[in-house]
Amino acid sequence: MKRFITLLALLAAPAAAQDFSEGSEAKTWNLYAEVPALFEATVVDATCEITGDCPANCGDGKRQLGLLRSADNVLVYPNKNSQPAFTGAAVELLPFCGQTVEVDGLLIEDPDLSATNIYLVQKVRTKGTEEWTKANQWTKVWAENHPDAKGKGPWFRRDPRVNARIDTTGYLGIGLSHEEAYEAVQ
Repeated sequence: MKRFITLLALLAAPAAAQDFSEGSEAKTWNLYAEVPALFEATVVDATCEITGDCPANCGDGKRQLGLLRSADNVLVYPNKNSQPAFTGAAVELLPFCGQTVEVDGLLIEDPDLSATNIYLVQKVRTKGTEEWTKANQWTKVWAENHPDAKGKGPWFRRDPRVNARIDTTGYLGIGLSHEEAYEAVQ
């Protein structure tokens, strides 16, 4: 309950725009409302922070991770790594579960679109260390986890989970019978 009240207080409080760009070496993606952001945070299980449901090791990669920013105790949502595909950042952050880190990347802030504290992590390092780890491991980890999905083309065309879903619901996600009827009209 205490976590829930803290979360409500954070959501109700007016967001003070802070500038985290100093010292950032983040490369631009030319995305609307992006700003370079370098800050210190603790890597957390986002669901744990919000609900108190806290499995060991941040859910072992099965849950979305968050960055609890040290400067203002705001939960930042790292939804992308530095790779060209819009792959998540959980693979990059899981080795740092529960640790205080520094991250460098791009922060998306646009209150008019309700986009706030969305983060594209490009580099991460344990607080107090000099060497950065590039946040570019997602496709390598995916390939290690799916050795039978080798081949040409983007990973998602070969992902067994994606293909199983398409086999069940079709490419449009509306069900195979509905999709066949849709294709017949075209």
